[in-house]
Amino acid sequence: YSLENQTPFIVFSCSGGQRMMESAVALAQMSRTVLAVSELKKNNLPYIVVMTNPTTGGVSASWAMLGDIHIAEPKATIGFAGARVIEQTIGESLPDGFQTAEYVQEHGGIDLVVPRKDLRDTIESLLSILLKKQESELTLENADIDSIKTSLPKTSKAI
Repeated sequence: YSLENQTPFIVFSCSGGQRMMESAVALAQMSRTVLAVSELKKNNLPYIVVMTNPTTGGVSASWAMLGDIHIAEPKATIGFAGARVIEQTIGESLPDGFQTAEYVQEHGGIDLVVPRKDLRDTIESLLSILLKKQESELTLENADIDSIKTSLPKTSKAI
């Protein structure tokens, strides 16, 4: 729809992942969604990902982390493998707050942490800025996320 109508694409993710037990079909669908995201980028259409709780596994390893802008709800779990699996693998304890939206943002994995009640205004502001930049022939790759963040409503600033 977004490609055919040249409109931005916004996706809300809430998934524990694309499970291996769902067979090769689930894995094949992951690559198809990644290819679709690639088409959005080729057409310079904004792709905004809003991560809700949880966004993990194959979803976070693929299309959820391919957005032009990544937004997460406060305290949402964002990651690939579960904390227990990671601790067992590395043989160490993980830091407090590991895999929370705030932790992932502090470490550069997402752009904004926005409460659900403020998502509509934030997304509206982002689209207004991105589409205005698009009209001036700037590509999304050239969009400066820091200048975009300063243009957002105060409630949308990073928590």
